[in-house]
Amino acid sequence: MTPQARERFIDEVVVAFSDPRWNDGNGQPHNLAKRRATERLRRHFDAIGRRIYLAEELNVLYPGERAFCPDILAVLDVPQPEDDERMAWVVADEGRGLDLVIEVLYEGRRKKDLVDNVERYARLGIPEYFVYDRKKQQLHGYRLPAPEARRYQRIVPQAGRYASGVLGLDLAIEKGKLEFFYGMAAIFGTEDLIGRLQGMMQSLEAKAEQAEAQAEQALTSLQNSLLAIVAARGIPCSDDDRERVRSCVALETLQRWLVRAATVGSMAEVLAENA
Repeated sequence: MTPQARERFIDEVVVAFSDPRWNDGNGQPHNLAKRRATERLRRHFDAIGRRIYLAEELNVLYPGERAFCPDILAVLDVPQPEDDERMAWVVADEGRGLDLVIEVLYEGRRKKDLVDNVERYARLGIPEYFVYDRKKQQLHGYRLPAPEARRYQRIVPQAGRYASGVLGLDLAIEKGKLEFFYGMAAIFGTEDLIGRLQGMMQSLEAKAEQAEAQAEQALTSLQNSLLAIVAARGIPCSDDDRERVRSCVALETLQRWLVRAATVGSMAEVLAENA
C-alpha cells in the first residue's frame, strides 16, 4: 500500500468510527471507568520505569482485518509520546500487534465484548483480554495459553483477583471500581495521591496545633511555678513584676528566672537581664 493509499484508508476508518451508529451510548460511567484505569496504569509504569504504550479508543488495523477500536489497548516496551500523533495503531507500520486489550462494558453490545471479541482477539494473537462489566460489577479475563495459540483460556481468579502476565498486575473489583494490584497493594491514581496529600496536610496541621497547645501549657506551667516559688519564699512581687512574668513567652528565660527564684531575695534579682 502506497503512503497516499494508506493515508486515505486511515481517514476512511476514522470517519467510519465517527459514525453515530458505532456509538454504543455508554456515557459517563463507561468513560470515567476507562479513563481511571488508563491513568492508573500509566502512573504505575512511569513509577517502575518501564515503557508502555496506552491508548483509549484508538483505531487498530491488522493486515487483512476489519479495523476495530478497543476501549483500552496496551503495547509493552513502546514509548508513550507526550504529543502522540497516531491516528491509528497500524500493525504493518508498527511491526507488532497489541499485547493487551481492556473493554469496559456498561450499556454497550454485550455479545460484541463477551463473545465476538473473545474469538477475534484470540485469533489476532493478542495475549490477554479483559472485560470490566461495570454495570454488573463483574470481571472477565482471557489469556492465550501459548504464543502460537489462537483460542483463549479463561483466567481463573485467585481470591477475587485476575492475574495479568502482560501487566505484571492483578485486576479486581473493589468498592464498585476496577482496581489494579502490584503485589498486595493497590496502585494509586491522581485522586488517591491528592487525597493522601490532603490527609498528610491535615495531620501536620493537627500536630502543629497540638504542639502549639503543649507549648502554651508549658509556658503557663513555668509562669505558675515561678510565681508560686516567689510567694512561698515571701519575695515581694508587684503587679508589674507579675505582669512581666505572665507576658514572657520564652521558655529559656522563664527557666532561668525559676532557678534564680529559689536562691535570690528580690524580684529585681529574679528578673535581672544579665544576672
